Amino acid sequence: MSGKDDLIAALQRKTPAGAVPVWELEFHAWDAASGHHVVLGREFEALTPSGQDRALHTNAEILLSVADEMGWAALTVPGGYWEEAPGKPAYYCLPKEARFQQAAVLHDMAPPGLMLIASATGVMSANYGEEFCLRMFEEPEIIDRQAEDTLKGSWETIRRFGDLGIGAVFTASDIADNSGPFFNPLQMDRWIYPFIRRWVDFVRSIGLFSILHSDGNLTPYIDRLAVSGVDAIQAIDTVAGMDMAATQKITAGRVCLCGNLDCGLLLTGTPDQVFHATKKLLTTCKNDGAFVLGTSNAVQPEAPMANYRAMISAWKQFGRYDGKSGSG
Repeated sequence: MSGKDDLIAALQRKTPAGAVPVWELEFHAWDAASGHHVVLGREFEALTPSGQDRALHTNAEILLSVADEMGWAALTVPGGYWEEAPGKPAYYCLPKEARFQQAAVLHDMAPPGLMLIASATGVMSANYGEEFCLRMFEEPEIIDRQAEDTLKGSWETIRRFGDLGIGAVFTASDIADNSGPFFNPLQMDRWIYPFIRRWVDFVRSIGLFSILHSDGNLTPYIDRLAVSGVDAIQAIDTVAGMDMAATQKITAGRVCLCGNLDCGLLLTGTPDQVFHATKKLLTTCKNDGAFVLGTSNAVQPEAPMANYRAMISAWKQFGRYDGKSGSG
């Protein structure tokens, strides 16, 4: 069985035949992991058309080599510019058309046992700006239109990625922070749950798996999210106080859960600490079956590769369902 087969089983809420699948929503430490330079962001934009084409192929070689070394079941195609902020340059991203081109190159070069996953955000996120917050109460019909535009704006992207052989898409829709959900229950019923369902229905019509990503503490709403239709929920944010085992008890196998290894520990801990945290996560949670190992958010460029490889080492020892060691 391949990692992709194990991932499909987990997304279908079954116990994989081989090992717990490993997938990272975003991995930014390509250069440190590979010893080679991945060209993305503004650096990619500055290249000539022929230079961009070469970069897409070189990028694919590097990304796929790291995925193979780490034993990942899936690889995320570099996304859009949603990360960029003043003083924080975009990194793991490509211009819109280049995203599709990179996906095509990756699909042509990827082994059959690796799933490709891409971002196609279709569910509105929290917005802490004063104007948005006021409109939710004073002009909710404007938020209705924003939610509708966000949903329909994802449809072309989903179609195109489906045509390119992508296996799953995720909507990066932060609906909570460390203190808990941003939207109240009535707002969730109006702007989140129905739009998740419609997004999932469209994703499913294209033949893809659907994944909801949200930072923050989702615990108050996790029961409803488990039956929202999505195949998986990613993050189960450790920093916000979420615990994978406790979340599994609530969701009871109704949705696949992805992530939960503390990104802060990955940055500041020791390899031994990361190894034991991963071991505990696996031995406590893998028997649920609907479980994908990964970090609780993006793997930052500063993350020591000794720490990340310690996570993979623990997975190789404790991540299999047949009790044998090995990468699966």
